[in-house]
Amino acid sequence: MNLQGLPGGLYKPLTQKNIETIHEASLLMLQETGIAFEKGLEDTVSLLEQNGAIVDHNKSRFFLPREMVQTNIVKAPRQVLLHGRNKRQCLDLGENRVHLGTGGAAIKILDPNTGEARSTTLRDLYNISKLVDQLNNIHFLVRPCIPTDIDEKDYDINMFYTCLSATDKHVMSGVNDEQGLRDVIELASMVAGSEEKLKKKPFISIITSFAISPLKLCTQSTKIMQEANRYSIPVALSSAPMAGSTSPFTMAGTLAQLHAEQLAGITICQLTNPGAPILYGGIPGRANMATMGYSGGAVEFGMMNAAIHQMAHYIEIPNYNSSGLSDSKLPDAQAAWEKAFTTVLAVMGGSNYIHHAAGMLESMLTIAYEQYVIDDEIIGNACKVLKGINVDAEHLAMETINAVGPGGNYMSSSHTMNHLRTEYFYGNGVTDSKIRDRWEKDGSEDARQRALVIAKKLINLERPPYFLEDIDLAIRNRFKILL
Repeated sequence: MNLQGLPGGLYKPLTQKNIETIHEASLLMLQETGIAFEKGLEDTVSLLEQNGAIVDHNKSRFFLPREMVQTNIVKAPRQVLLHGRNKRQCLDLGENRVHLGTGGAAIKILDPNTGEARSTTLRDLYNISKLVDQLNNIHFLVRPCIPTDIDEKDYDINMFYTCLSATDKHVMSGVNDEQGLRDVIELASMVAGSEEKLKKKPFISIITSFAISPLKLCTQSTKIMQEANRYSIPVALSSAPMAGSTSPFTMAGTLAQLHAEQLAGITICQLTNPGAPILYGGIPGRANMATMGYSGGAVEFGMMNAAIHQMAHYIEIPNYNSSGLSDSKLPDAQAAWEKAFTTVLAVMGGSNYIHHAAGMLESMLTIAYEQYVIDDEIIGNACKVLKGINVDAEHLAMETINAVGPGGNYMSSSHTMNHLRTEYFYGNGVTDSKIRDRWEKDGSEDARQRALVIAKKLINLERPPYFLEDIDLAIRNRFKILL
């Protein structure tokens, strides 16, 4: 049961007045506090200055008048389509349509054979991508881990090649530099048939962590963002303030600062290429005030992510945000409740592109094969909520009730058979509903053990390649492919 693209917007932590107040505060912040920049962004700053920004070159800070921001917001597309190489995998990011997938840049993985944490490899990236390809409730693939067994200079092309070779779902990732981006676009164009075909139906997109919270541009990421704009490749404008550390401790203050960072990023993108497809990329977190580390599993994280969608929806731009993070080190009960709470809140909030929703543990440092299977189940349940309850003649079942009559039984009713596979969510097999005797006879496995069995089975399953032989050969002749 693939439940992607269902309408959310049921949960609204902000009132309309709250939204307007935060938006006004953010515009004031851009006009009076401004955005800092680093060396290397002279062209970007010049572009801003030519279009009305006030630049203090001595303090390396620019200020955006509200009229300038508002003029550029309306240039951004209200709807963004992120394609897969299979038309069934197309993601319509408009209004309150909900999609969930993977995310992260984990450097550790729980070894499926030992259960111990170890460094991630390129083969892990392939195996996770192959696993995600077969989990129906995970709608897209964001590169989940960094392969620590290859040189950094080989990351960009090999991460995209590895992901695209294992799935036909939409693939998103960051890149290290502008040349890496151009190489990835060339790779994807070879797969698509041409650069023009890729632009028409982009099955890749780019994450750019352009903002260094609070209120500062990252030089390299901003350059990558603008280069993607020029190629009309969809870009997620990632801004990740951490309440209590890189943003105010209060949720409202964090949201206002994040919104200001997003408005600045949107302005730059639309000045670079008017109409460039972008995603409002708010992913707020909270600092652990005891350790000053990142805390991603708090329920407030889900609340703020639902609010992020409201802010993005207010300016009519699709949004990218997050759910499903956990501070737990293992796929245990803590991971389950942290993931379930934040995912349900983000889904009900109507967020369009929810990454980190599958696989993540230890505050984004670690992934686990079995966790993807468990999270696929959580995502499916969360999206089932959005489907609501059908109330029509067929589902009211008045004729069937009359036919069965008082004291009857519906087990053998044709009405029951007709709705057996569609009315309720049955999942991928990881949820256990056996009686105890049968459960004990089958090995008394817990959810983690069952999920690991499923994961290994799917990873070992023989599947046809996603690259035609001649295209794969051409790619390997052009680039240094390490898989």
